[in-house]
Amino acid sequence: MAVIPELALRQIERWCAQHVPEHLKDQVRVECRTRGRAVTIFERRAAGDGWSEQKIAQLRLDDFGIWSVLWADRNGQWLSYPDAPVASTPPALLAEIDRNPDGVFWG
Repeated sequence: MAVIPELALRQIERWCAQHVPEHLKDQVRVECRTRGRAVTIFERRAAGDGWSEQKIAQLRLDDFGIWSVLWADRNGQWLSYPDAPVASTPPALLAEIDRNPDGVFWG
């Protein structure tokens, strides 16, 4: 199984790190985790003694080097995002998550 290219992972991690203003990082964070060829982006919020997590999006790399973006429904199931651009690198999909035209990523 192919792994996520290092450059692509750095692009996603940098996007996550820059998504929350520095003065709010003790309350809110945007982070990512990898598993196989999928990178899950989630928002963490300070909650009592720990942190709560909310899934934002998942980027998946297929066998041909094409990235796709998925969104999580209210039950946490990943669904294909039909209007996403076809992308050979993550930045176009990260821009689509920011744009959030249907309100599925950021609510």
